[in-house]
Amino acid sequence: MPHTPAQAFHAAHDREIESLAEFDQVVTEHRTLTHYRVQAVDLRDRTDALLSVGCEGAVFLGCPMGPEAAAAVRAAGALVFPPVPGVPFDPYRGFVYTPGELFEHLDEGYDATPDARAYAWLRLTKADGDVFASMLRAVHDDAVSDALDELLAGARVVGVMGGHAMARGTDAYAGAARLGRELARAGFTVATGGGPGAMEAANLGAYTAPFDDAALDEALQLLAKAPSFTPSVTDWARAAFEVRERWPGGGTSVGIPTWFYGHEPPNAFASHIAKYFANATREDGLLARSTAGVVFLPGAAGTVQEVFDNATPNYYESRGEPTPMVLVDRAHWTERLPAWPLLQSLARGRSMESRIALVDRIEEAPGALKRLGG
Repeated sequence: MPHTPAQAFHAAHDREIESLAEFDQVVTEHRTLTHYRVQAVDLRDRTDALLSVGCEGAVFLGCPMGPEAAAAVRAAGALVFPPVPGVPFDPYRGFVYTPGELFEHLDEGYDATPDARAYAWLRLTKADGDVFASMLRAVHDDAVSDALDELLAGARVVGVMGGHAMARGTDAYAGAARLGRELARAGFTVATGGGPGAMEAANLGAYTAPFDDAALDEALQLLAKAPSFTPSVTDWARAAFEVRERWPGGGTSVGIPTWFYGHEPPNAFASHIAKYFANATREDGLLARSTAGVVFLPGAAGTVQEVFDNATPNYYESRGEPTPMVLVDRAHWTERLPAWPLLQSLARGRSMESRIALVDRIEEAPGALKRLGG
């Protein structure tokens, strides 16, 4: 019997090994690596295991291993893609990023972090047009998408879109944080563009969801001392980690940023960060994975683009049944940037008409989302 898409997804991912613990388990239980895919696992201490199991059709992606082991698995019919030296990221990574990983060495200043170094590498390689670098970017982004699919399998994901300019310390920022908190407490996985402003606020709300309401109020006060990532990303990020240290073990959420806008750093409140080099891949993936709906907070050109990037598959039903869309701030979406009238016109007479809503206040968004989702 052929696999359903979901069965095929899990069957394929069951053949992926992304940690040393998984490697040891497979070798112990199955005594073979035939047709497995091993991603970015350091195998230099597993030479004996690699010499003792079948490897026909296996693929090793960026796995350091001893020369004897590498020769043996190739001779057994495996394909080996060695680690790539001299780049500030792992193109074959098996997992999405964590804030601690991207902001490592922040104590030396933001420019010393892996996030900043990856952006510097992107600017350099895009300028010289190196085809090898463009291939590495594509491989990396595909690996991140694969990891994100594994992370979100079965989750009810609500996207929260909004501009990067929303400053800490403002009522709008606090409202976006309360939105993220309420969505997380309702059992949704909050997903944002992973950057500053409204995106950070929603991830912050999800982070503080397990704590009492006073925790968010205090966190907002702490963050207000560094309202924006300009002029100092270092100070902005340090304030976020101060909050994380005061309330460790916060709630989970997802940020999906891009080095295409590398001057905007990722926020530290998304527990899982799927950062891409290609902005188009990132934007489409963020909206496609928001399976329980999207809330659009006030924003500028990027947010307007996201409204209609989301509306198009809802209009054509190319991803199946239309998903809820809630636009927040009537004046913004009908006067300053009148996207709502156009969205209404597009939806009229189609299935998506019953899945769109415009509300005045952030506090109304969760109720509208629930109503539109049935």
